[in-house]
Amino acid sequence: MKSIARALACAFGVILLMTAAGCEKESTRQKHIFGATYMTRNNPYFDVLNAELQEAVESNGDKLIVRNPLQDQSKQNKQIQDMIDEGIEVLFLNPVDQKEVKPALQACKKAGVAIINIDTMVADRQYVLGAVETDHYQAGQLCAENMMKQIKSGRIIILRNPGQWSISERVRGFLDTIAEKPEYKVIRQENADGEIEVAAEVLSDILKDEQEFDVIFGGNDPMALGALAALQKAGIEEGVLIYGVDGSPDFKSMLQENYVTGTSSQSPETIAGVAAKMAYSYLEGEEIEEYIKIPSTLIIRENLDEFDIDGWQ
Repeated sequence: MKSIARALACAFGVILLMTAAGCEKESTRQKHIFGATYMTRNNPYFDVLNAELQEAVESNGDKLIVRNPLQDQSKQNKQIQDMIDEGIEVLFLNPVDQKEVKPALQACKKAGVAIINIDTMVADRQYVLGAVETDHYQAGQLCAENMMKQIKSGRIIILRNPGQWSISERVRGFLDTIAEKPEYKVIRQENADGEIEVAAEVLSDILKDEQEFDVIFGGNDPMALGALAALQKAGIEEGVLIYGVDGSPDFKSMLQENYVTGTSSQSPETIAGVAAKMAYSYLEGEEIEEYIKIPSTLIIRENLDEFDIDGWQ
C-alpha cells in the first residue's frame, strides 16, 4: 500500500510540475499587439468585421488596437503611425483611399509591421503581406444580371465612391455586364462616399432635376438605403429597382418589405476569420496564401428565406 501511495504521490507531483511549467510558459509568452483601422465605423458591416477580429485576437490572449478615421485618409495615416508607435506587429487595414494610404504603407514597412489588407484593396499591393476580400466585381455583375431579367430596358443611376477599390470594382462589374446592351443606359454616376446620409442628399439633389430613371445601383447597402430614403421622402419609390452590395440586415429587412430589389452578399465574419488566420500564420513563421477572394451571392426576395434576415452571411 505504501508503495502505491508513494507512486501516486510521485505521479501527482509530476503533473503539478508539468502544469506549473505550462502556466509559466503561458504567462511568460509575450502578447501580440495588432492594429485595425476601417474607412469608417458608420456602417454596420465594419462593426461585425471588427467584433470578429477582436474575438479572434483576444481569445488568444492578445491585444487589438482599433482606430476610426471617419472617411479621412490623412487622419487614418496619422492613426496608423500612432499604432506603430504603440508597438503593433500586424495591421488589419481597410483604407479610406486606395492610393492616398501609401505613406502609411511605407511607415509600416519601415517599422516592420505586416499588413493584412481587408475588404477594399490598396493600390500599392507590394507593401501588403496578405489580402482578403469579397469578389467585388462579381457582386456588381450579379446585380446587373438580375436587373436585365427584371426589365427589358432602363435608365440607371449609380452611386459610387471612386477612392474605394471595393466599390469601384462593383461598379466596374455592373458596367461591364451591360456594356454591350445599349437598351440599358447609365444616365448619372454620383459620388455618395459610401454613406447612407450622403446618398440620401445626393439623390434628393438628382430628384430636383426631375430626371426620369428606372434603376439605382448603390455600390454598397448604405448608399442604396440612402437612395430609398430620398425616394420615400419624395413619395416616388414605386417602380424603381434598387440594388446594393453587402447583404446587411437592414437591407434584407427592406427586401422583405418589398422596398428594394436585391443585394450581393458579403460575409464580414468570414473575411475576419481568414484575416486573423493569415496574421497568426505569419507570426508563427508559416507560409500564407497572399490573396483570397470570397464569392458573392445575390440575395433577392425569391431566395431571402435562405438567409438570416437579422444577421450577416
